[in-house]
Amino acid sequence: MINFSNLIILQCTLFIYMSAGWAATKLKILNALGIKCITDLVICIVLPCNIITSFYVEMDFNVLLSTGKIFLIAFMIQLMQLGLSKILFLHMKGKRRKVMEYGTICSNAGYLGNPVVEGIYGTDGLLYASVYLIPARLFLWSAGLACFTATTKKEIVKNLAKHPCIIAVEIGLILMIFQIHLPIIIEKSIRGIGNCSTFLSMFTIGGVISNASMKTLFSKDNFYYCFVRLCIVPVLALIIGLVLHFDLLLLGISVILAGMPAGTTMTLLASKYEGDADFASKATVLSTVFSMGTIPLLCILLIKLKMG
Repeated sequence: MINFSNLIILQCTLFIYMSAGWAATKLKILNALGIKCITDLVICIVLPCNIITSFYVEMDFNVLLSTGKIFLIAFMIQLMQLGLSKILFLHMKGKRRKVMEYGTICSNAGYLGNPVVEGIYGTDGLLYASVYLIPARLFLWSAGLACFTATTKKEIVKNLAKHPCIIAVEIGLILMIFQIHLPIIIEKSIRGIGNCSTFLSMFTIGGVISNASMKTLFSKDNFYYCFVRLCIVPVLALIIGLVLHFDLLLLGISVILAGMPAGTTMTLLASKYEGDADFASKATVLSTVFSMGTIPLLCILLIKLKMG
């Protein structure tokens, strides 16, 4: 069940963390290279530690069944997002269309999603979010990357096999299934590192936002993309879940993760493969800012459905 008071506190906390990153960049304490280094630190070390500790739960059949369900739910939602990316931007042309397609298939769920879900649902939510993100990362390195360049099955397997978060999920599953307990010093160290994920994630997002020109953020195309990413995708995910009678916990986690904004990978890939990197960065910033409002609205909707 969503704790709405926790959600308000979480949103305010995330905003303060993001503001700290914005201020640090404006004061030139943090620069573009620093943002990249912190992003790599989070993805390669902090998030994997956070994921591993999320699997520290008592293993039973219901937990195993739920993790299987959330995996299938995530896969269906990713297929839905892939379909939307091919039909909602037919009126767009050139490099911008590719950016919008990628941004619909792939979001910031792997970076921003974990701390948000953990803040709303606790460690149980983080466990299911970690499993949800497996198909998301699969589509990122396949259909997502294909928006900018041709990719082979060998490259997809290689990228997934060496991704730190995927490796962390594999380790976590082994610990959970076999109920293995790491030495207390190692466990506390991993947990301590993982606890940094929320602050560092929002801090770097604040740094990214500070580099954007507010005057050029607001365009018709950017508003349209944000509407697709933050409204159409999660609402359709909600409808699918209601039609298929998903468990309310799994439904809530899926809808919230489906409603995450664009991720920084969109800008990085657009820049690397000569896409519309300028629009990609603006879409990332605007969708992130708007998500501070749309995520609570999604939670209110989920609460209304539960009460109904």
